[in-house]
Amino acid sequence: MTSLFATVVGSGLLAQDKQFGTGPLQNFIQSNIVPLVLLAIAVILLWIGGRGDNAGVARRSVGLIVGLVALGIAVSGKAGDVGKFLASLIVGSS
Repeated sequence: MTSLFATVVGSGLLAQDKQFGTGPLQNFIQSNIVPLVLLAIAVILLWIGGRGDNAGVARRSVGLIVGLVALGIAVSGKAGDVGKFLASLIVGSS
C-alpha cells in the first residue's frame, strides 16, 4: 500500500515540475489556422473579382495587408522595435 501511495505522490510531484504554456497552441494556430484563413480570404477575393467589383477587391486587399502586417508584428515579438521605428519617423532620429 505504501508503494502505491509513494508512486501516486511521486507522480504528482513530477507533474508539478512541468510548466504549462501556450506555445503548442500558438504553433498549431500558426501552422494550420492562419493558412486556412488566408486561403479562404483569397477565394473570396477571387469570387468578388469575378463579379467585376474590382474596387471592392482593392479595398478589401488593402485591409487584408494591414491585418497581415499586424499579425506579423504580433507573432514575431518585435512590436517594441516596430514602435520605436515608427516613432523615429515622426520625431526623427537623434
